[in-house]
Amino acid sequence: MNKITINKINYLDTFPVRSAVLRQGKPIETCFFLGDDAVGTTHFGLYIENNIIGVASVFTSKNENFDIKNQFQLRGMAILEEYQSAGFGKLLIEEIFNFIKINQVELLWFNARETAVPFYEKLGCTKKGASFEIPEIGLHFLMYKYFDI
Repeated sequence: MNKITINKINYLDTFPVRSAVLRQGKPIETCFFLGDDAVGTTHFGLYIENNIIGVASVFTSKNENFDIKNQFQLRGMAILEEYQSAGFGKLLIEEIFNFIKINQVELLWFNARETAVPFYEKLGCTKKGASFEIPEIGLHFLMYKYFDI
C-alpha cells in the first residue's frame, strides 16, 4: 500500500496541481493567489509516496457576509484528476478542519465551483446566497462551515 501524507508546503509547491486542475491552459502566473506569500497563509500538500497529488491553502481573510471575528478562507483546493473521487479530497479537507480547530478559528469560508458543492455539503459545509460568476473560471457559490471553539 502506498504511503499517504499531508504536509505543510511552500506556496510554490502548490503550482503544479493548481495549474493542472484549476488553471488548465492558463499561464503559470495565474496559479499565484494574492496572499499566497503572506505570513498568515498556510499551504497543504497531499502526497502519495513522494508525489504531490493534492493541494489546498488556508488564508487569514475576513468575509463581510459573516459577523464572526476569527475567519479563515480556503482557496486552491485541488486533487489531480486521476486521483479524484477516491477519498483524497476528504482527507485533505479533514486535515484543514483539524488545523482550524487547533487554531481556534470559528469560521471557514470559500468560493466553491458549482461542481464541487455536493462534495463540500457532504463534509458539513453550507451554501450562502445565490451563485455568482468568477470571470474565466466559472460559476461559484459562497460556502462556509462553523466550528465550535
